Amino acid sequence: MGALRLTTAAVRGLFAIMPTPALDGSEDPAMTDTLDRAETRRAVDALIDDGVDAVMSTGTFGECATLTWPELRDFAEILVSAAAGRVPVLVGATTLNTRDTIARAKALRDLGVDGLLLGRPMWAQCDDDNLVAYYRAVAEAVPELGIVVYDNPEAFKGKISTAAYAALAEIPQVVAAKYPVFGPQFAADLAAVAGRMRLLPVDRDWCTAHALGPDDVVACWSGSAACGPLAHVELSRRILAGDLDGARAIAGELGAASAGFFPEGSFALFSRYNIQLEKIRIDAAGYIKAGPCRPPYVRCPPEYAAGARESARRFAELDARYRAASLGSRR
Repeated sequence: MGALRLTTAAVRGLFAIMPTPALDGSEDPAMTDTLDRAETRRAVDALIDDGVDAVMSTGTFGECATLTWPELRDFAEILVSAAAGRVPVLVGATTLNTRDTIARAKALRDLGVDGLLLGRPMWAQCDDDNLVAYYRAVAEAVPELGIVVYDNPEAFKGKISTAAYAALAEIPQVVAAKYPVFGPQFAADLAAVAGRMRLLPVDRDWCTAHALGPDDVVACWSGSAACGPLAHVELSRRILAGDLDGARAIAGELGAASAGFFPEGSFALFSRYNIQLEKIRIDAAGYIKAGPCRPPYVRCPPEYAAGARESARRFAELDARYRAASLGSRR
């Protein structure tokens, strides 16, 4: 057993989530190799050069469920090579069962990833005992890798319970959780993990969550950072520096840029089109060329797509403003 590559203490700052760039034509189910390798490498360099603290992918809009294993393996290899140790790299390995997930996790470990973004099998809902046993089995199989639990209540048929969080925090390799839906349960879950793992809110909720645990809520996740991360990087800098008034102002800007992205304001409805809407928004923002969605998650209602493009426009403007301010401060 080697040393743990990503520890709880190292989970700090902005964990940016990027898509898996796809070549033109990737919506065709007959296409066998959809990975845009050149754009993948360019995007990783751009995110790291712009100041993100970790790169994560192959969750939902990273298309873990629709990549072939050879595509996911090659993508992970490029992430690791491009990052070159500058920031931690976390890759999703979720499958429909524990044995396949472990096989993927071992291969990713051997490629050099630092950790896993790991959801639970989603064919049937896992109760607490099965959920914890699943994460423990993966942790024991790849003890070198830090695990970021993916707590998406729509994708995985329910929210992880507070009792399950307390048990997960006992597993040394479980270093964090991607916490997509901030709500009343967050405070209880934060108390249950007792600093043994990090709970990562989405960027725009970071200030509110941080107030509940200033010493523990020291990282966030962000999908919109793939639309240009300069505002998000500044949010992280200000929170970690203790400038909470400045951080709250930026969080408000991120929230405003996200307005209208969830169709009818519904996370459940958004989740039906998560991949399509995220990739539409990223492409429209212009920072990363996400490319087409892989089947079967290809189409979405045009009015939902319009909301994603409008959100992209706002994020692109926000990134440009913070980029200009950053350049001005260096002169």
